[in-house]
Amino acid sequence: MAPPALNDVSEAGSSKGRKRQAGTIPAESTVDDNRQPPHKKPRLYKRKSAKDNIKPFSGPDPTEWPEYFQELFKALNTVLAFCSSRKALAITFPVVRESVERLLKRPLDLAQVAELKALLPNLVRFAYIPRLDLQVHESENIKRRGTSPDYAARSSSASHSLKQLHEGEHVLVLDFEDNSKGKKPGQRYTCNFSSTNLAHAVYSRTLSLPPALTPAATKKLIERRNDTFEEAVRELIKATPFDDDPVAILQAAARDHIPIDPTNKSSIESISASQSKPKVVPDSEHRPSIESLIREIKEQDWFADQIVFERTIAEKEPKIAELYPPLSDRLTEALASSRQITSFYSHQVEAIAALDKGKSVIVSTSTASGKSVIYQVPLMRFLEQNPQSTAIFIYPTKALAQDQRQALQQLLYSCPGLEHIQVATYDGDTPQDERKRIRESASVIFTNFDMIHFSVLPHEEMWRSRFLKNLKLLAVDELHYYTGTFGSHVAQILRRFRRICAAIGNRRLQFVSCSATITEPGMYMQRMFGIEAKVTKDGAPAGRKDLLVWDAPPVDEMDPALGRQSTLKEAIRLARFLMERGIRLIVFCTIRKSCEMFFKALRAELTAHGRVDILERVMSYRGGMCFPDRRKIEKEAFNGHLLGIVATNALELGVDIGILDAVMMFGFPRGGTASFRQQAGRAGRRARDALAVFVASEYPIDRHFVAHPEELLDKPINELVIDLDSKVIVEAHLQCAGQEMPLSLEDEKYFGPHTKELCETRLKKDEDGWYHTHPKYLPHPGRHISLRGNAEDEYTVVDVSNIGKPGGVAKILEQMEMSRALFELYEGAVFIHQGITFIIKEVSHDSKMAKLIQSDVNWTTEPRDFTNVDAAQTYRIREIRNSPQRAYYGRIELFTLVFGYFKIRNKKIIDAVDVDTPPYERESTGFWLDVPKPILQVMLERGIHPAEAIHAAEHAFLNRFALSADLGTECKAAEKEYKSTTTARKRPARLIFYEGSGRNGGVATKAFDHVSEILQNAHDTTEACQCEEGCAACIVSPSCRENNIVASKRGALIVLKALLSLPIDADLLVPVENTFPHDTVIAADSVRAIEGVEVEKAD
Repeated sequence: MAPPALNDVSEAGSSKGRKRQAGTIPAESTVDDNRQPPHKKPRLYKRKSAKDNIKPFSGPDPTEWPEYFQELFKALNTVLAFCSSRKALAITFPVVRESVERLLKRPLDLAQVAELKALLPNLVRFAYIPRLDLQVHESENIKRRGTSPDYAARSSSASHSLKQLHEGEHVLVLDFEDNSKGKKPGQRYTCNFSSTNLAHAVYSRTLSLPPALTPAATKKLIERRNDTFEEAVRELIKATPFDDDPVAILQAAARDHIPIDPTNKSSIESISASQSKPKVVPDSEHRPSIESLIREIKEQDWFADQIVFERTIAEKEPKIAELYPPLSDRLTEALASSRQITSFYSHQVEAIAALDKGKSVIVSTSTASGKSVIYQVPLMRFLEQNPQSTAIFIYPTKALAQDQRQALQQLLYSCPGLEHIQVATYDGDTPQDERKRIRESASVIFTNFDMIHFSVLPHEEMWRSRFLKNLKLLAVDELHYYTGTFGSHVAQILRRFRRICAAIGNRRLQFVSCSATITEPGMYMQRMFGIEAKVTKDGAPAGRKDLLVWDAPPVDEMDPALGRQSTLKEAIRLARFLMERGIRLIVFCTIRKSCEMFFKALRAELTAHGRVDILERVMSYRGGMCFPDRRKIEKEAFNGHLLGIVATNALELGVDIGILDAVMMFGFPRGGTASFRQQAGRAGRRARDALAVFVASEYPIDRHFVAHPEELLDKPINELVIDLDSKVIVEAHLQCAGQEMPLSLEDEKYFGPHTKELCETRLKKDEDGWYHTHPKYLPHPGRHISLRGNAEDEYTVVDVSNIGKPGGVAKILEQMEMSRALFELYEGAVFIHQGITFIIKEVSHDSKMAKLIQSDVNWTTEPRDFTNVDAAQTYRIREIRNSPQRAYYGRIELFTLVFGYFKIRNKKIIDAVDVDTPPYERESTGFWLDVPKPILQVMLERGIHPAEAIHAAEHAFLNRFALSADLGTECKAAEKEYKSTTTARKRPARLIFYEGSGRNGGVATKAFDHVSEILQNAHDTTEACQCEEGCAACIVSPSCRENNIVASKRGALIVLKALLSLPIDADLLVPVENTFPHDTVIAADSVRAIEGVEVEKAD
């Protein structure tokens, strides 16, 4: 039987509810006295919100409900639906109140609206926001090329409501947060769920024009919200105990929903005093357990089964062992006083004992397992025995080196007799005059491999007599960091270093390396260092850790095409929930921009809920920030002041920021599974229980791990890869070694089997048979090697907001490399720093400086850009095994242009602006494979998007190549491929790959030389994969710059089969509806070759 209408439920005219009267039961109601209260708070409707502080109870329905309450919601609903149909209106509370009061013919009370918020917390938005968050254009015009349409100019009434407000004030906003789904301009609807249509769906939800509500849609929106409200009222009534008043319960709950103006201290104090529960954040010692916290999450009204996977890793007890021979008394006391270390874990004892016997060691244990003790204690022993002993400690980041240097200094100061030992940082920031002092007097240097390569080895004669002769220990921390091309260079640097030490008579040097994520540490140590090493087993304790995979609920379960609710809102709400309970949280974001976007949204969430106390304890952290700012954040975190840190992978490595209770990964890390586990390990670093939450987005790589979450923990990590056989890399380091000390063929024991060939053909041989650096690389052969890729120019980002004000000075916010600056620094762009928004007013590409002013706008900007990766000249041609197709190697030209930007609010485009910026042009080397013209035509005829096929095939190839992290490709952008209008920029049907370093690092050569094998593996893996639309095992890449949106597994198989000359299955060629309006890919033309190029035979 249909439920009664709201007006039938209540006929009471008073503004006050009544207690239930026995026997007053509507005819259509029935009573089941045997019903049991549910274990969870009642929901309004499936996967939607419910009420706060409402206890479930089964009992008869009342017949009365306050009249003001029914009228209020319907009046609000009508006014807000009207506003929703006119996106130009700024929906502030003063604007809404004026219209609602006309309908009600009485004043609108703030507390009454709070009752609606209590009843429908996820539907009603009732909060203070910064006043300038309502504007669309800033007050000053940005210079632009031509004119652009304004999709959302403010209304006069909205402007009037803001006139009296001053800078920094907040505006009370009242709105509904459900999605008003109008038809987007140019949007086409289809029920054909091909990969193209799925990609269209994801893209349209990522960025689209604002919907336009028709009168019919507005009416339907009003009816849907009315139904939601009535259902919530009925559920509240049913959940209210028999002798209680549901109105009184709701009014009590509403006190917690009265919005707080964060700029009005008296308002904060008065409202906070009236709220039912004091808002106090527990300290670290009294925060709830993670197990109880997860139970509490599942009891929340907003919980809608977002947890799709749970895994608990049990706590592990420590294994303590005795060190023999024992440490000296003074060293024992120093460890106890400076580190509170009174005993050792088994892996520490095992490693220290091995070093004591002259062996080298690799330690691959859990995070915060005391790995630094393993090389610091032996160093102290060496210094006790011989104060002239020296050591080198190598770290991947300056911040990590700084942490460890301070820890060692504290230990030395605590040890009588060793207080005088000098410890120094030796990196690119060390002044030249200071470097001489360090060489002559420091006992321990904290450095990196760049300095070993560019400064120590080329000038080994300056280090030889004291430092290198007495060198006892070389420790490399975070060994997993050194992989791919950079790791391959590091392996050769270590071999050069060992060779120099052996030549000067130091054959006692021992090596220590540490990592938390290497699965075969012994093998990797041998390949990296060229020596055998003792492997230790982890004896450190570990607290219980819970892993959750969090997936936003669908907008509408009956209509999957509408996608899922906002991942950002889900993550922000969960972050606030955790911090309110004293959980110290770090949120990892995939890129700098998403880090700042998250932080800004989190600030808004905390402000809206009056949690200024938490807001003051949250900061963002990322690379590029000024060094003093980074150190300040690290110190605040370590001291326990910060409750939340929003970071990029800059904090992935082991900088000690104190105890963390939870880690949230907002999107799957671009570094892959190894990076995921490294980030997850940042919580619970001192044996406490901890939480790791992966909040999945709608992008394909995230969807893969939602479908296969067990892979996050169970799937073996691909071993860290270094290439010891690359002739390009080996030759480069032989040229360096030849300058450091002449080479002989006996040095093959260091540099491998290519040594003889390369020495005889690429180096210069003297009359005594020694090999020297070729003259063309002199005087500095090391400068011809790019260890980390091309060194980029950096832009300085400067805040000039206070220029012209009394005492106002410019402030440098950060440094940004050119490849990022191109996409983030353009006039009119919104730049976010520590959650504060700025507008870029001026960019000078000559001085490499961007000037910003603070502006509290409520939109973000996305660049409108393109990058062409073009084959320019052919150097080599190679057969593909058993195929008439060919692979080509040669010069690659890259051209990037930012020609404009979109203003974005709530994933809707509110303006499109053109800008004039210089292009970014550079050259590289690489290889390419042309898609046969007949196959291109077949795909077009069958409705298969060629761009999707090519992009997916490129990913399939890279996924099967071990050094793929150092190769780039032309990722296809959804904005271009699914554009409703034609584009003049049509790309050749070509798979293309280039050296990411911009120079010949040997990686592209390696892939080209094995192209047939890699293509075959890519095909076999993709064809055997059981997924339907592509996954991380076949065509999805975590490092795709365009988030894998433009991709087709079916198309990839067609392309790969065509290149390998394999028969194409008939089911791959079944025609589908052509949903791409314009061709964006054309047949590839041949690329001119240098004279004398011959086709090389396939392997």
